[in-house]
Amino acid sequence: MEHKALSIRPFIGAKDYNLSRSFYRDLGFQETILTPKMCLFTSGKIAFYLQDAYVKDWVDNTMVFMEVGNVHEFYAQLTSLNLSGKYEGVRLIPIREEQWGRECFLHDPSGVLWHIGEFI
Repeated sequence: MEHKALSIRPFIGAKDYNLSRSFYRDLGFQETILTPKMCLFTSGKIAFYLQDAYVKDWVDNTMVFMEVGNVHEFYAQLTSLNLSGKYEGVRLIPIREEQWGRECFLHDPSGVLWHIGEFI
C-alpha cells in the first residue's frame, strides 16, 4: 500500500494542561486552540495535538522523536531556554552519540519524553 498521507500528528496528554501549553509555546511551537480541551502545536510542517487529558500509564509511556538538522545547535538553544528551571519536572538530558546518529532528551512537565535527534 502506498501512503499518500500529508502529515502524522500524535496526541499528547497533559497533567496540567495550561502549564504544558505554556511549556510548548516557550519551546517555540505555535499554538492553535481547537477546543477548550485540545490545541494544535505546529513548527513548520510538523505538528502534534495537546489534550487536557491525563492517564498516567499513557503519558508515562509517550515518546516523540523529532529529527533536527543539527542536534548540537538545538541542544544549545534548549539549554538557553532554562526550561528545567522554569517548569517543575522538566529535564534536559545531554546529547548521546549512537551508531545511527546523536540525540538529546527532553521530558515535558507531564513526563512525555522527547527524543531530539540527528541522523548521520
